Amino acid sequence: MRAQVLKAYGGPEMLQLADVERPAARSGEVLIRIRATSINPVDIKIREGLPIGPELPAILGADLAGTVEAVGTGVDDFNVGDEVYGCAGGVKGVGGTLAEYIAADARLIAPKPRALTFREAAALPLVSITAWEAIERIAPKKGEAILVQGGVGGVGHIAVQLAAIAGAVVSASVGTDRDFEKARSFGAANVIDYKNDPVASFVQRITGGRGFDAIVDTAGGQNLVKSFEAAAVGGRIATTNSRASVDLGQMHGKALSLHLVFMLLPMLSGEGRDKHGRILREIAALADRGLLRPHVDPERFTLETAADAHRHVSSGKSKGKVVIEVD
Repeated sequence: MRAQVLKAYGGPEMLQLADVERPAARSGEVLIRIRATSINPVDIKIREGLPIGPELPAILGADLAGTVEAVGTGVDDFNVGDEVYGCAGGVKGVGGTLAEYIAADARLIAPKPRALTFREAAALPLVSITAWEAIERIAPKKGEAILVQGGVGGVGHIAVQLAAIAGAVVSASVGTDRDFEKARSFGAANVIDYKNDPVASFVQRITGGRGFDAIVDTAGGQNLVKSFEAAAVGGRIATTNSRASVDLGQMHGKALSLHLVFMLLPMLSGEGRDKHGRILREIAALADRGLLRPHVDPERFTLETAADAHRHVSSGKSKGKVVIEVD
């Protein structure tokens, strides 16, 4: 099969198209013909050397949408010909999705949303599972004031939709004026320009100074401190990016709770993989009901131009999830 192979860490030029042996479905696995995959920021970091990636030479890529080609022993939920999607590769111990085929753990995949194309479905798995777990941790209630930091980003735009589905009054922070309408289209009642709108100002304007009941922070780092400032007393915060040293003083002063989401952990540890499949089934149901949709970048890429897709993501100019069409 054809695959993009990473032979050394570094820039996008380190990805090389090659012919490699097609995997076979072992017990508990399904062999999937990949129709589309998408790029996540963690794929860029792994390509550059983040030590959670597969051993070199490696096939990167986590997300997929495709068709089941073969079913391993012990798999009862899928049949040859089923259209599926999932986040099933690109880290230590598993194959990658920048390829024509992958042998995927059946627990990590689910039937593809019928209402979406393969291209659209491939944009969803990693960000949707991450957003689902973040929303699950903060457990928004109907009418609560919820803030999503990075509201049109990969995880953020799904978190906005899930919080709105839960009945919360959602506010989203964005980086540019052109993202205001996009955030509103996902269900944000209020949109914040995080570069120019001070925390105290938007907290007063939106919550009357009380603060937000719960916050999903996709920016992380020092932005966590801004989330602490924006939270109400007893507020709940879930972050997808906590690799930073921050002052927890405001957390203590407000008795906040902080939840860390590391979506790739089940793939790395082998524990909790069933939950990912269950979440993807819930996401598919919402998509099929027209309640949730992915934000896909309009640029088109193929397996041959995967390095250009990586460059597009790294440029910061992408507008939505960057998808690579494999077949």
